[in-house]
Formats: sequence, C-alpha cells, structure tokens
Amino acid sequence: ALSVRAGSPRPFEALARRSSMRRPPARVIGALVGATAPLAMLRRSSGGITFARPAMVFARPPTVRWATSPLRSSLFAMPALASAASVCPRGALRCQSTSSASEASSGADAAAGEDNLVWLEEVLGEDALNWVRGQNDRAVSDLGDLENTEAYRRILGILDSKEKIPYVSRLGDWYYNFWQDETHQKGIWRRTTLESYRTAAPKWETVLDVDALAEKEGVSWVWGGYDALDEGPSSRWDRALVVLSPGGSDATVVREFDLERCEFIPEEAGGFVVPEAKSSVSYRTRDEVLVGTDFGEGSLTDSGYPRLAKSWLRGTPMGEAVIVFEGEQADISADQSLYYDRGFWHEFQHRALDFYHTTKWYRRGDPARSAADGGETFQRIPVPNDAGVGTFKDAALITLRSDWEVAGQTYLSGSLLSLPLEDCIAGNFAALQVLFAPTARSSLQSSAATKSFMVLSILKNVRTELQFWEYSGQGRWVEKKSAESGSGVPMGYDVSVMAVWPTDSDDVWVIKEGFLQPDALQLASAADCAAAPTDVKAKPAMFDAAGLVTEQWEATSADGSMVPYFLIRRADMPLDGSTPTLLDGYGGFEISMTPGYSAGVGAAWLERGGAKVIANIRGGGEFGPSWHQAALKENRHKAYEDFEAVARDLIARGVTSPGRLACIGGSNGGLLVGNMLTREGAKLFGAVVCQVPLLDMQRYHTLLAGASWMAEYGDPDDPEEWKFIKTFSPYHRLHDVCLQPGSDWKCPQVLFTTSTKDDRVHPGHARKMVRRLLDEVPGDKAPKVLYWENIEGGHGGAADNKQRAYMWAMTYAFLWRTIGEGTLPKPPSASKL
Repeated sequence: ALSVRAGSPRPFEALARRSSMRRPPARVIGALVGATAPLAMLRRSSGGITFARPAMVFARPPTVRWATSPLRSSLFAMPALASAASVCPRGALRCQSTSSASEASSGADAAAGEDNLVWLEEVLGEDALNWVRGQNDRAVSDLGDLENTEAYRRILGILDSKEKIPYVSRLGDWYYNFWQDETHQKGIWRRTTLESYRTAAPKWETVLDVDALAEKEGVSWVWGGYDALDEGPSSRWDRALVVLSPGGSDATVVREFDLERCEFIPEEAGGFVVPEAKSSVSYRTRDEVLVGTDFGEGSLTDSGYPRLAKSWLRGTPMGEAVIVFEGEQADISADQSLYYDRGFWHEFQHRALDFYHTTKWYRRGDPARSAADGGETFQRIPVPNDAGVGTFKDAALITLRSDWEVAGQTYLSGSLLSLPLEDCIAGNFAALQVLFAPTARSSLQSSAATKSFMVLSILKNVRTELQFWEYSGQGRWVEKKSAESGSGVPMGYDVSVMAVWPTDSDDVWVIKEGFLQPDALQLASAADCAAAPTDVKAKPAMFDAAGLVTEQWEATSADGSMVPYFLIRRADMPLDGSTPTLLDGYGGFEISMTPGYSAGVGAAWLERGGAKVIANIRGGGEFGPSWHQAALKENRHKAYEDFEAVARDLIARGVTSPGRLACIGGSNGGLLVGNMLTREGAKLFGAVVCQVPLLDMQRYHTLLAGASWMAEYGDPDDPEEWKFIKTFSPYHRLHDVCLQPGSDWKCPQVLFTTSTKDDRVHPGHARKMVRRLLDEVPGDKAPKVLYWENIEGGHGGAADNKQRAYMWAMTYAFLWRTIGEGTLPKPPSASKL
C-alpha cells in the first residue's frame, strides 16, 4: 500500500519495516522533520506502485504481492523518524571501510593521484574518531547550547507528542502500533482492538518495550519492524520475526517472538535467531524460514547483501540450513519467498542484477513441502528484467520501467498491466489489460489492494488522484467510479490509501494531509470508492499556519524542461529578495517529493518567517520512470541543472536572494547539494546543509552498500564511465575545478551532518570532504565549514527523539545564523546568476 515499501509484499506495516535489500542512499528528512504521518515520509516514492519483494521482514495479509522490483525505498520506517534497519555484519563495517586506495583503483586513479584521506574511512579508527570529536566540539562551540534553544524544545515536543496519530496494522483481531515519546525514547510495540482504537484514549497492551530490552541487554536497540507468520486461512498470528538494529545501523538482529506470551523465543527453545548481518529473513511455514545472511566467505554479493537463500528448519543450527537458491557474486542480492494471496500460494525466486533489473522465477506454492524437498520446478517469468511482477489472487500484475513490445502491442514505460498468472508464466500476453498508462505529466505512484479491489494513486503534475478497480477474475478488472469519491486532491495536499485487512475486507485506511494541514486518519471502503469515510483520528496543528500559503510553480531548466516546485511562504511575504528560503530536493532512485505535513519545519522555520521550497527535479519519480531515467549516469547533471533552475526562479520572482537562500539534502540529496557547493550554482546559495551524503564518487562503490547503486550513477572502475562520474563527484570537483587557477569559486557556508553508525552511506564521504575543505581551501573562500557526526543513528542520522531533535536544532540554528540574520547586501540581478 505504500509505494516506498520496498521489501515485502505485505501492506500496512511499511511503517515499521522495509527491505534490507537494494536500499537506495535514501532521502533524509530535510523537508519533514517531525512529520508523524507516515505517508508524509513514505510516499516519496518510485514511479511504480508498491514494488515489494516477498522475502523481506514483516509479513502481512495479502495486498498486491510484488514478487520483485527495484527497491526504491525512502528512509523512514516510523512516524518518529527512526532510521531504517536492515543488516550487515559488524565486521563488514570495518573491513569495507579500510580498503586502500589501490584496492579500489579506478580508471582515473593515475590521473587523480592517491587519496591521502582514506584513513578517515576507518569508521572506528582512533585517529578518525579523534578528528570527528574535534569537529563536533567545534560545531557545538560555534552554534551554542542547542538543548536550551526554542527549536530543540519545540521539535522534541513534536516528536514526543502524545497527540500524534498512532498508526496501526492489523494482525488477526489485534491492531498493532509502534510508539515513541519522552517516556519511551526507544519505543514500545503495543496493540489494541479496533473498538478501543477508535476511542479518544485507546487501551493499549504492551507487546515489547524496547527501552527495557535495551537496558536489560546493554545494547542501544533501535526498532526495525517485524515479519508475522502468515499461514493462510488457518493463520493464528501468534509468531513474528522481530528486527532490532544496534544503534540504528542498517545492520540488524532478527529474533523470533511469541505474540501470545509477548516474549522472545530463545534459541535453546527452538526460536529462530539471526545474528547481526545484512539479512533477508521470512517465514515459509511455522517451522521453516527462508534466510539469506552472512554465512561466511562467498555468501554475500559485492554489494554486501545475501547471495544465497537457504531453508532453515526449526530446531537445527542455522549453519545446517540448506541452499535452495543462489545468485552471482556480482548481483545485488538473491532470495526466495513463499506467501499466501487470497486463496493461492505463490513462490518466487529473484536475482537482483542491479538496482533496477531483476530476473524472476515462479512456481505454485506448496507449504506442505520444505523448500529443500524439491517439488514443482521454478519457471523463469518471461518479462523484461526491469519490470515488476506481483500477484492478486490468480492474476499477475506487471509494472513497466521501459517500453515493452509484446503480442503485437507496445506498452509504455510506467504502465500497469494485468493478466492471468498462468498466462504470464507461459509467455502468453495476448490478454493483457492496461490498468494505467502514463502521460507526459502523470505517473503511477502506489497502490492499495483489498479483498476485491485495487486502489491506484496517480500523480498528475504532482497532485494525487485515486482510481478504484474491482477484480472480476481471470486477470480482468472493472474500473469503478463514484461522484462522491472526490478522487482529486487540492494542490499542496495529499491522500493515501492502505488496506486494513485484505484477507476478508474491502475496508481501507485513508490518510489526508498537506504542507499546512495536519494528517487525519479515516476508515472507508473501496467498494464505494471511499465515498463515505468515517473519521478515526486527527492530529492537532503543531505549528501556527495562520497567514501561510502554498503555491506550485515551474522553473525552466537548462535544456528547456519544465520543473515543478512547491513554495510554502507567508501570504504577505515581500517580493524584495529578503526572505530566508530553504530549498529541498532529492532527485534520484525514482523517489517522488510529494506534499506532507512537517511540524518540525513549521515550528523551526515557517513560523519564524522562513519560506520552504520542495523541488520536483529529474531523477525523481514524479512523472514516472522517464523522469527518473532522464538523470541517470551521464545525464546526472540534469538533476543539478533542474535544482539550479528552481533557485534562479525563486530569485527572479523576488522570493529570495543568494544571501538568503540555502539548500538542504540528505544521502543522494546530499550528493545533490554537494554539487551545489562545487558547481557554478554555488553562487546561488548563501548556505548549504549536507546530510549523510555521498561525495566521493570514485570510491562510493567500494564502501558499504555503494556497489548496489551503480545502475544509478555508473561504475567508476570503467574509464569511460569515470569520465562523466567525476563531473558530479564533489570531492573531486573541489580540487579539479573549484581550486584551479582563475576560478572565482567561493564555498557557501556549509554544515555537514552524518552518523558513525551509518552503514549504508559511509561517513567517510562527509569526513573526507570536510577535511579537504579545511585543509585545501583558503579561509576567505570557505568562510564557515562545520561538521557534526552522531555516534549512533544509522542512515537516519539519529537513533532516538532526543538525538533527532538535537540534529535538527543544530540544522536550524545554522540556517538562521547564516541566511536568516544580519544585514545583507543588495542582491544581484537574476541575469547575473
């Protein structure tokens, strides 16, 4: 139901868990700190619908089951902004970060020279950490006592607020929620009944107290979600595989949990326990799990993800698990999965060749046999490797990422197709039905599937519309319409739909929100196109939005492409270039930037008179796969040109001026703003906030999960590809372009933030960039360079609400200090920019 839920075919609990496989360097919540509605975070999505892989942690009743697809997930697992928790062995953190420059030599090594800052890639190295502590002290000294600032108190209050909507997922008769507040900093997993949930003060039963567990075991556990045992019609919903991350890293431990007794099942009592590693774990039956993890030499791919899928039977050591499927060393990952879908058992195997191409095999599922006992032969699914394949009962659903000519027809990239599953496996595509076909300014973002219906979320010029389809059997669907459904959504708002219990119900959760509108949760039915929703929960306003307005504009990029963006500002804002403005973007992995309520932005930025801008640049998924593919590899510069075009448009309209304009981005967005530091666009910005970034694009593929992103950026080991990669590698642009004789480049004031525990995007990227700025750039060309690294936090940069509040208080203190205060010179005309 959530388009970024890349990792399982099951719906609602994307709030708690996404895939450990093929994770993009996911967006950090620059736009949405404090957002407690999951959709505000989770629907920054790919151009396809839910794109899920069945073999991941958290099992749910069936929605549309996506057997495979590119995992273009966002960062956020929970409303409180917890970092995602996948896994990698602790040793891998060290061994992958200590490879020498010669070990990672590329076609450009001889010309570029040896990197003398590789020692900063030693994540836990004494010299590196001493340097980090020194930079942390310098940043805190510059920005002051952040815990005593109003921004810190407001943001922490928002994150800990008991007035947030406690989003739930159903398991049998229970409705589960994961909750964090000032009392439960690490969080509690709890449950209630629907009757109680609909009251103003639900009665919750605690299932697992993560704070108490962390204190008892002496480990700073971060919740990573769960995979419940789904046994089809006879399911008791009494077992789950709980995922816990030490310190918030992508590395997790998986432990079996008894949902009736509310306790872990010890290994000595036959419980399944997977040690810390980058793992793929899912139930196959009550006494068998399919597991991919670090089994030792040769068991992981070059990207650090499982290469083997094994059948592990209860009561046996994990080391005796039997290989049932394997991929190649150069693959991203390999896995196998079995699941139940509305009366049918399905079993898939997948080899992820790169981030966007997966080879798929299928057989009818048979839970009565172990995966290691043979059975029906798997058949390769004859669809393009970049297509997603999922199921709905006996239907196959196919999402396209490239045009497909088959059975005398051409189907456009971004389309959603349906046909009988048996026809799909047999390669008979004459009966394909088109459920969605894109236009130049529309794309399919997500889907929710109930017992009999599928609800499609369509973006038209970055505004959501809903479509309702009823399944009629044999792979065929009938579109349903209602005059009362109100399927169109006003500009600056969004709506999301998620199935409540697809096993036997057409009920859906409906979440409505906007940039200035707090999220509201409703219960409705897909059968009447959600025409008569009932209110369930509503979050009160968490900042004063009086006098604020949202607008949507377009900027003209360098090649003439029109790039939309949202502007949130005061209605009485003077158009004299004086407004402090924060420009946010991502531009990668087909992740869309759609409206969502962000209380933290409102409290710390908008209330004080700042303006916020969300840029829908190429590389994202706002207009489907073609919008994303337009900025891949050698065309990466187009995403940066789009971002610069938005900045110029803001200046030309009088919204802001270079001295009052800052940009912010995290992860792939950190690469974006790193390029703003080192391109001609640096003249457009007075300040930059660069979070958990990729910056050294010559070595990114050798660090942690970086090899899995080469389909997005290119292969630095290929001399021809390095030629274009180095043009968007900020670490190299700094030396090779910015500091060359005759350059008039000047570095905007910049704050870098990252996390020691980030084992997806290596903290060495930010460390080395800052050290190079401090060592090689004269002070007059880099007037302020600050760095702060959280010792915990994973790819989210923080592990609990206090850490999150501190990180964002630092960010806003820096922004107000740099672009929000003081007397600025008259801005130059836009034509000079």
